[in-house]
Amino acid sequence: MTIELLYETHSITTDNEAGIATGWLPGELSATGRDLARELGWRRRDDGISAVFTSDLARAVETAEIAFAGSGIPIHRDARLRECDYGTLNGGPVTELARIRSKHITDPFPGGQSYQDVVDQTRDFLAEIARDWQGHRILLIAHSANRWALDHLLHGVALEDLVDAPFAWREGWHYSLP
Repeated sequence: MTIELLYETHSITTDNEAGIATGWLPGELSATGRDLARELGWRRRDDGISAVFTSDLARAVETAEIAFAGSGIPIHRDARLRECDYGTLNGGPVTELARIRSKHITDPFPGGQSYQDVVDQTRDFLAEIARDWQGHRILLIAHSANRWALDHLLHGVALEDLVDAPFAWREGWHYSLP
C-alpha cells in the first residue's frame, strides 16, 4: 500500500515580491498570495485529501488556513517541513543566496543549516507519514528546499542538480510514498 503525496509551495509572500530570501523568518502572504491560497483550496478541497501537513512557518500556515478554511480537512503544522535555515542570510537578497546555494548542500549556511539537513528532516517526516497514513492522500504545503528533498529522496535526483535549477511554479507536484 502506498501514500499519495501532493505537494504545493506556500503562496507568494511580500518577501517573494521584494526579492528577499525569507528562510526561517515567518513571512507574510501578499494580496496576490492570499488570492492564490484561495485558488489552491478550490483546486484541492474535493481532491480526496485526508490531511494537510504544513511547515510551521507563518507563510505556509497562512496558505493552508486560507485554502482549507471551513473544509473540515485537518491541518497539521510540522517544523520538519521548514525551509532551509539560511542563518545570517535569512531575510537577505535572493540574488546573494542563489549565488552561493550550491556551496551549502552539505556545509551549513553561517549560523544556519545545509540542504542535507533539510533532506534529513524530510526523511524523518516521511518515515512517520509512512507509518501512520498508509493508503491516504496527503497534501504538503512547504518550501523550495522541501520539494528538492522530496525529489532527492523519492526520485533519486541529486541535490546538486536541484539547488541550481531555476524555480518554475506550477499547480502542485505528485509523489508516491511506498
